[in-house]
Formats: sequence, C-alpha cells, structure tokens
Amino acid sequence: MATAPPSDKTEATPPAKKSRKKLFVIVGVAVVLLLGLAGGGTLFYMKKKAAAAAAEAEAETEGGPAKAVKRDRKLKPTFVTLDLFTVNLADRDADRYAQIQMAFELSDEKAADMVKNFMPVIRNSVLMTLSHKTSAELLEKDGKLKLSRELRREAAKALGMEPPPEEDQPASAPKGKASVSPEDISPVIGVHFSNFIIQ
Repeated sequence: MATAPPSDKTEATPPAKKSRKKLFVIVGVAVVLLLGLAGGGTLFYMKKKAAAAAAEAEAETEGGPAKAVKRDRKLKPTFVTLDLFTVNLADRDADRYAQIQMAFELSDEKAADMVKNFMPVIRNSVLMTLSHKTSAELLEKDGKLKLSRELRREAAKALGMEPPPEEDQPASAPKGKASVSPEDISPVIGVHFSNFIIQ
C-alpha cells in the first residue's frame, strides 16, 4: 500500500505537460491567425487605396470632374461671400451680360482675413476673367465648373501665391518633385455660385 501513492503522482504529472503543450499550440495558432488577418487587412486597404488613386488619375487625365474636397465635419466651414458681379460678356453677335454671385470656401478662418484684405485685387481678377467669357461657355455645366477652377487660380494669383495646377490637363511635375495639392498652395479650396443669371 505504501507504493501505490507514488505511482498516482507519476501518472498525474504527464497530463499537465500535455495540457501545457496544447495551450502553447493553441496560442501559437491564434497568433498566426491574427497576424494573417492583420496582413490581409493591410493588403486589402493598400489595394483599395491604390485603385482609388488610379481612378482619380484616370479621371484627371480624361478631363473628368474635379475630386471632391474632403471635409472634417468637426470643423466649422469658412466662407467669404463676394458682392454680386454684373459683367458684359464677350459675345460678338449680341450684347449679353451675366449676373453672378459667389462665395469662396477657404481652408481656415485665418485665410478669411487674408482674402478680405486682398478683396479689391480679387474682384478685379474675377471681373477680368468673367468679361472674357461668352454666354455659350457659361450656359453649360462644364463651363461653370471650368470657370470655378479658373477663379480659384485667379484668387491664388491675387493673393500672391502660386496658382493651383489646371485640372483640365495632367500636371507635368518636374522629375524628383512630389506633386503638390492645390490646397497646399492656395487657401481658396472652392468657388461656389449662389446666383448665376445670363441675359
């Protein structure tokens, strides 16, 4: 009877080692699965981002619509409304004029002060741009979108900044230089029309 208890202890010890091995195997498999899922998620995200960039580049090359400005919904948007413009258009066959009112969407509140300080120069640039347009150009949606892009460039020039690249044509950036976003060059990130009448 004295020899029986030691044999029970020797039988109880091996199952503890097996359960530790099982635990290590289970933990190892779980870690490998988590790493695989993380890698797959990263790969999926990168492919999706690359596909979006390729589609955006294709749209810009084809003269497609300008990309939408990404907005932070937590930030209050900043707009500066310009006074109503009444301009004679460049039509040769008849006297046509346009009444246009617009607002500049700006990158931040500090930019609003800068735009207000340069308002006479900006208004002059807008008037000069509008007076070279014909009614046929401005009646179409594409003509209004093109005008919006031109006015952004003119506003950047009036503020003494390098204007954003033309979005109708692919930007030809010199080799070795990264392409610069228009928002990094000009504080005017959008031109929005609130009144557009052609007579």
